[in-house]
Amino acid sequence: MKKVSVIIPAYNEAEAIGVTLRAIRERFFCDELIVVDDGSEDETATLAKKWADTVISHPYNLGKGAAVQLGWQRARGDVIMLLDGDLRESAAEAEHLLPPVLADACDMTVAILPPPKQKAGMGLAKGLAHQGIKWLTGFEARAPLSGQRAMRRDLLAHLGKVDKGFGIEVGLTVDALRAGYRIHEVPVLFQHRETGNDWQGYAHRGKEFVAIGRTLCRKWWEGKAWR
Repeated sequence: MKKVSVIIPAYNEAEAIGVTLRAIRERFFCDELIVVDDGSEDETATLAKKWADTVISHPYNLGKGAAVQLGWQRARGDVIMLLDGDLRESAAEAEHLLPPVLADACDMTVAILPPPKQKAGMGLAKGLAHQGIKWLTGFEARAPLSGQRAMRRDLLAHLGKVDKGFGIEVGLTVDALRAGYRIHEVPVLFQHRETGNDWQGYAHRGKEFVAIGRTLCRKWWEGKAWR
C-alpha cells in the first residue's frame, strides 16, 4: 500500500490554514501532513501544529519553491501531494488527484480548478505559461499554473530540485515531461483566494508573469545545453 504525504507551503495563512488542515484531516485520508511555514509573520505555524504531523518553520521567507523542497525532502510518503494553504474546506477534494497516480495511470496529476468567480487581469501569465510549456515540450497544459498536484516521490527524487518563486509550477511541468514522466490533468472543485482587479492584484500578476518568463528562458537554455 503506497503511503501519501501532503505538503503545504504556507506564508501568512493564519486566516485559512486551520480550516484547510481540518478539512484534510476530517474528510481526506493521508499518511502524513506536513506544513512548511515559510517565514510567516502571523500565527500560521501555531495554528498548523493543531492539525499537522510536522510543521517546519523557517525564520524568513524563502519562496514557495524552496518551501516545497524542504517539505518533500522531509516527507516519507511514496506519493507526494502539494496543496496551497488557502483551499479551506475544498482541500478535501484533493482525494481526486490520487487515483491516477496510485493506479500507475500517470506519474503526476495536476488539478484543473473551476473558472474564477470574478475575471481578473488579462490572462497574460497563464497564456505565457501555456505557450511556453507547449513550445518546450509539446504538452497542451489546461492548468499550467496549478499548484495542486500529486506525484510519485521518485519523480521528485529524479528531478532533484524544484524552481523557486512563481516559476515552480511551470518548471516542475517542463522538467517532468522532459524526463519522460506522464502528466494527467484532473478537474477538481478546489476554491482558493483570488486576486482582484486592484493595484495589489495587478502587481502580483506582474511579478508572476516576470517569474514565469525567467523560468521558461532558463528551461530553454537548459534544453539547449543538453543537446
